[in-house]
Amino acid sequence: MTHVEDELTSQPECWTRAATQAAEHTRALPAPGERVAVVGCGTSYFMAQAVAALREGAGQGETDAFAASEFPHGRAYDHVVALTRSGTTTEVLDLLDRLKGGTRTTALTADPDTAVTASADETVVLDYADERSVVQTRFATTALTLLRAHLGLHTGTVVEDARTALARPLPEGLVDCTQFTFLGRGWTVGLAHEAGLKMREAALAWTEAYPAMEYRHGPISVTTRGTATWMLGDAPDGLAEQVRDTGGAWIQGTLDPLAELVRAQRLAVAVAEARGLDPDRPRHLTRSVVLEP
Repeated sequence: MTHVEDELTSQPECWTRAATQAAEHTRALPAPGERVAVVGCGTSYFMAQAVAALREGAGQGETDAFAASEFPHGRAYDHVVALTRSGTTTEVLDLLDRLKGGTRTTALTADPDTAVTASADETVVLDYADERSVVQTRFATTALTLLRAHLGLHTGTVVEDARTALARPLPEGLVDCTQFTFLGRGWTVGLAHEAGLKMREAALAWTEAYPAMEYRHGPISVTTRGTATWMLGDAPDGLAEQVRDTGGAWIQGTLDPLAELVRAQRLAVAVAEARGLDPDRPRHLTRSVVLEP
């Protein structure tokens, strides 16, 4: 078993622990009514997109998501939350250092013995969700679960759905597809982008991701036999039929969207193995992006 397989299968236990841990960090996490920005890089940026949509949709305050390198310093925020597994990513540390003394910051990290603990005002440590694999799975979803629980949006059903996602066979023939598209709506758009990233990182697959309604506006033109379109969450009326009419495969997620992301992680590993690739060591990638000063 690869590291990434071992790590993705541990997610139900990590999520259960994170949901309990959320209550311990109420003061460190954004309060209702605060204007908040959530930032990260790569996978963490896509989790930030999901958190922002969830928080604003729950009526807890205006919430934006940015890649750390693209933070708009001309805007005022009450609180900035940074997601960083390694705690060493250059763009995140640079942003936190620049905000120090002016905007309250909280970092969610897997490693407390890194520079992020000095750069952020508050730190929430998810060391039990740390990973050996370069490819992120459980840290990202565990951080999202903790923030989801903080918003009052986590239930035990999510964990049960994750167990189902690990036990249920992948759709027949899916591993043999040549192109994959993931779709989302609202908070699941970020999950769709993350599913696509997992496929590119682990399996070098041709993968795209879009808001579901945008798929009709051009991208559906590449869909044909041998391609697959996976919907995370409820699909817009008529979209499944339009995809099937192209000859492509349609996969409708029926579990909680975060659990559907677990299934997409499994697909990435399965495609990598079918192509003779090592999903633990994706080419050109490292655990953390640390730029030279």
